[in-house]
Amino acid sequence: MKNEDFFKLMSEAKIYDLTQRLSIHTPPWPSYIPLSVQYFKRIAGAHMGQGANGQVITTSNHVGTHIDGEIHFHSSGRTIGDTPIDFWYGPAAVADISDMVGDFDLYTPEMIMSKVEVKEGDILIINTGYNRYAWDQKQSDELRYFVNHPGPSPEFHKWALKMKIKWIGVDCGSADHPMNTIIRNWHPKAFVAAEKKIIEKYGKTWDELFPEKEYYQVMHIKLFPSGLVHAENLGGQINELGSKRVWIGLFPLRGIELESAMCRVIAIDTEK
Repeated sequence: MKNEDFFKLMSEAKIYDLTQRLSIHTPPWPSYIPLSVQYFKRIAGAHMGQGANGQVITTSNHVGTHIDGEIHFHSSGRTIGDTPIDFWYGPAAVADISDMVGDFDLYTPEMIMSKVEVKEGDILIINTGYNRYAWDQKQSDELRYFVNHPGPSPEFHKWALKMKIKWIGVDCGSADHPMNTIIRNWHPKAFVAAEKKIIEKYGKTWDELFPEKEYYQVMHIKLFPSGLVHAENLGGQINELGSKRVWIGLFPLRGIELESAMCRVIAIDTEK
């Protein structure tokens, strides 16, 4: 493609911001440090400074839209800053499965592929619909957002590796099912509800379907050593996309020591 053709194409493209709004009110993943923002100087002068507004922020890396780096669960993996920039962008499959899943449900590769064509090496964006329970939405429900969201079926991580998925993005608290994380112990009543649903659907107890030694935080522990990481808490205009193939860009801080990083995620759609 010639430069002028590329510039014309991009000038007509639609850009969607898939980033959740960030605030001191944005809840971090349970147990993590939330964002705090403090002015250390103001234009008129404060805290021994004057002439400009300046701020200091304190936060964990897992607040709002963020990307988990390999080193988050794999100590010899790549940090965010050591990951090449071209890893963070590329062709992507966006699957809106919000009409197929609810509280504690499992999503499968078949669900994803029924919504959008998934090609080997794609970035995969999964819209469970739980972005509607994010802190800044009218239906805001922090417990439901982090504790009740759907998660991957037992074979999902193996399928993702087989497809050589580049990285995964989800619109909820974790790419793992919450009942395959420590949240299971923190919210025992939720686990009872989740297991009841699993038994009704699959005729198996939770531990029969997901043996703990194999499936505890499987999307982190089993995938990160292979370089397959994921972004969590996507939101913004994600519901406007539907299910389609687009170009995705993710922009984290180039922090050499960072195990994960808050980031901005966009989708570029040239369909029209």
